[in-house]
Amino acid sequence: MMKLKLFFGLLMTVMTLPLMGQSKFVVVKDGHFEKAGKPYYFVGTNFWYGAILGSEGQGGNRQRLCQELDLMKQMGIDNLRILVGSDGERGVTTKVEPTLQVAPGVYNDTILAGLDFLMQEMGKRQMVAVLYLNNSWEWSGGYGFYLQHAGAGKAPRPNEDGYPAFMNFVAQYATNQNAHELFYDYVRFILTRTNRYTGLAYKDDPAIMSWQIGNEPRAFSKEVLPAFEKWLAEASALMRELDPNHLISIGSEGAWGCEEDYGCWERICTDPNIDYCNIHLWPYNWSWARQDHLIEDLPQAKANTKDYIDRHLAICEKIKKPLVMEEFGFPRDDFKFALGTPTKGRDSFYEYVFSLVNNNAEQGGYFAGCNFWGWGGLAQPKHAEQWQVGDDYTGDPAQEAQGLNSVFAGDASTLQVIKSQIERMKK
Repeated sequence: MMKLKLFFGLLMTVMTLPLMGQSKFVVVKDGHFEKAGKPYYFVGTNFWYGAILGSEGQGGNRQRLCQELDLMKQMGIDNLRILVGSDGERGVTTKVEPTLQVAPGVYNDTILAGLDFLMQEMGKRQMVAVLYLNNSWEWSGGYGFYLQHAGAGKAPRPNEDGYPAFMNFVAQYATNQNAHELFYDYVRFILTRTNRYTGLAYKDDPAIMSWQIGNEPRAFSKEVLPAFEKWLAEASALMRELDPNHLISIGSEGAWGCEEDYGCWERICTDPNIDYCNIHLWPYNWSWARQDHLIEDLPQAKANTKDYIDRHLAICEKIKKPLVMEEFGFPRDDFKFALGTPTKGRDSFYEYVFSLVNNNAEQGGYFAGCNFWGWGGLAQPKHAEQWQVGDDYTGDPAQEAQGLNSVFAGDASTLQVIKSQIERMKK
């Protein structure tokens, strides 16, 4: 009997192991993603607030989190781009809270528990996360937080001092080694953690697709581009050393985030520790579509979108790495943010972007996926102009109009566009 039990135990172990040559992680082979041994092309979303929602402290709502994940999974969305946690003090207008890293090396355990719970629930649903660790923008701390604690002074607030003042300040980050070291300490802490619910070390969790250096890391100055490239190389090397199992990505906007220098973008993507390439794209923010002419300007926005993707795709074909457009959005019609307002322009733009991914997938090309910004799901925004403490989290961070770029559960036409394109992709 003991031998029989041992036999069946060994049999079950063998049955649950990955097939020979098949990784349990998302991998890149010959310039293309593979998941469970099959080509992986995807339509995903941005769900930056997932770890906060998974907590049991301020802002936490595990019931809503599970409902959101179920809704996304039902639609076929299985790739979520998520903020690990925000940095700095609470009570700062336009910044995400509660924060994870209150001061360098001082962590809010409720958010860590939220991240652990989120990863557990995503794993149950066979969803994968792209987890970004830094941010060049003010809404989650990032650059400004590290510079302040490295002795560079307090970062200007864009809502008070304007974005030029803020960008001039954070341009110091690329050359501030003390700020980098504070960030590297954070990277070490996060990447070497073990999930309290699953018992899995983060480096062993197949629910993670990629560690990402940051959200839209920029140099903010042509003069510091070499230092910027050096920092990204150092960060990716450290991440590879700490976790050899997962993919590593940058979180770049593309040439737009490299001071319009396509050569810089090619160099940072060519780094051997970077597994795939990212671009972001914002037609309204980049003046490709005017606030009062969103529908009329769609043809030009689509043409510019195709050109921007193609220019980066040519580089990906050259260096043989997949491309993901992991952020893109389009405002609601007439710049109205309230739930239930029309999304004709957004639907058309989404459908166009998804079709580019689908056409590429059918040809086995390098344009591998996209993540629309962002998932608002079941949220009921209370303040249109910007998020306030106690409000539901939406796809729009604290500094933005709530509903501007969010896709809510009631946006039936947009959800149908997303679902139909995913179904086409899986045929």
